[in-house]
Amino acid sequence: MNTNLNIALLHYSAPPVVGGVESVLGHHARLLVDDGYSVRILAARGEQTDSRVDFESLPNIDSMNPTVLEVKARLDQGIVPPKFEKLCDEIRRDLESALKDVDVLIAHNVCSLNKNLALTAALYQLHQNSNKPRLILWHHDLAWTTPRYRAELHDGYPWDLLRTNWQGVTQVVVSELRQHELSELMKIPLESIHVVPNGVDRESFLKLEAQTLELSRQMRLDSAAPLLLLPVRLTRRKNIELALHMLAELRKDFPQAMLVVTGPAGPHNPTNIEYRKNLLTLRDKIGLRGAAHFVSEYSDEFLPDPVVADFYRLADALILPSREEGFGIPLIEAAFSHMPVFCADITPLRELGRDEAFYFSPNEAPENVAAMIAKFFKANSVFLFSTRIRGSYTWNAVYTQHIKPLLQI
Repeated sequence: MNTNLNIALLHYSAPPVVGGVESVLGHHARLLVDDGYSVRILAARGEQTDSRVDFESLPNIDSMNPTVLEVKARLDQGIVPPKFEKLCDEIRRDLESALKDVDVLIAHNVCSLNKNLALTAALYQLHQNSNKPRLILWHHDLAWTTPRYRAELHDGYPWDLLRTNWQGVTQVVVSELRQHELSELMKIPLESIHVVPNGVDRESFLKLEAQTLELSRQMRLDSAAPLLLLPVRLTRRKNIELALHMLAELRKDFPQAMLVVTGPAGPHNPTNIEYRKNLLTLRDKIGLRGAAHFVSEYSDEFLPDPVVADFYRLADALILPSREEGFGIPLIEAAFSHMPVFCADITPLRELGRDEAFYFSPNEAPENVAAMIAKFFKANSVFLFSTRIRGSYTWNAVYTQHIKPLLQI
């Protein structure tokens, strides 16, 4: 892969302007520069929000530019005013200057909407005159297939540019619906149109702490399905070995299942250090290295409350196999996190969980506990939906599965 490519992203406006396409543009820029590309944003409104991504303002490409609005008012009536070609020439010169060292131009929505048809026409003329930069047309919306725009569209130039398959470009849409619409509109094969969905920045959405992000990265928790949380200190009464044996059985049905034990060795019993060693030895002996994670292996410090809360947001279920508890705070925390609870059938936990938790004996065979948990997750639509989305619709997944291969075509 040639990460020496210079890539430009084009839209009417860019972050910090608030909008769906603007947000996507910002994420694309971040992902591309993270992967080593040289990236710039070309827009009329916006500013440099990432020190690694250049921003160049081109006022004439704005959808809200007074001259653009004046021209659009006439175009909406089916009239191409004299100012149109003059504006088109000015934009073409601006683009020629801005794109002189660009290898790939990704144009978002400007060739599918009629917000600034002079920009569309200028870009078309540039593309007709040169095969550089490589042009990727990224369509979020299609004016010709959207009823609210139809009164503004007319047969002929320049409106037909929005429904013409420009030769030598890469066509990208954000959904299968748009793929079918574009295929029918331009009379081109479905398979010639790339579908690249939008995504979510899970870390920002969940407001995860920096320490959580680093631990998650080290443990590779992004691939966990399901992720089980055991938020306890390492003491024998917590019966952690049952959770380990259970996980080994659960991974027969869910090969990506993982367990995180958040606490360090208990501070009041010197034998807890030996217990921790025994747990790590057992973990490795039954083939769970990389699947059962003890936070104490990554940090000697007790996790602050915000980081523990983060793990509740990341996890799919709480498991608490304790032989003895005085109360059972993790069940309350799990309830606030809308998380299913699988716990030992002991009095304090039964008092809290009542009929809403799933119970097993602290002496239960691990395969039986695993079977109960597997049965739950196989039938739980929230988990199944969440797992599918997490695997395909985070921005990192979208980039790896779709955007990166697109640049290698």
